[in-house]
Amino acid sequence: MTLLITLIAAVTVTLIWYTSEKARKMKTGILCYMFWGASLMWLVDAAVEYIEDGADYFIPSSADMLNDTFLGLSVVVLALVVWMVYLLVRDPEKRF
Repeated sequence: MTLLITLIAAVTVTLIWYTSEKARKMKTGILCYMFWGASLMWLVDAAVEYIEDGADYFIPSSADMLNDTFLGLSVVVLALVVWMVYLLVRDPEKRF
């Protein structure tokens, strides 16, 4: 579930970055790096877990899915907070 949530966030931010000039000025590329990096990390984690557990990897318990959902959403929120702090420090539109 963490992999799925971060992949959705990565694809969404990448599409926004690609289609919007204003989004590129707001440094959404940094969000792309964070979400794609997290996705890659969880892809490797899923591959290792699949190698260790086999087909049981695809049958998670509901408690594991809930924990993974909270972890994935927490990572998305943390990345957004880091991006906002970056914008406040760098101030790309020189508003302060």
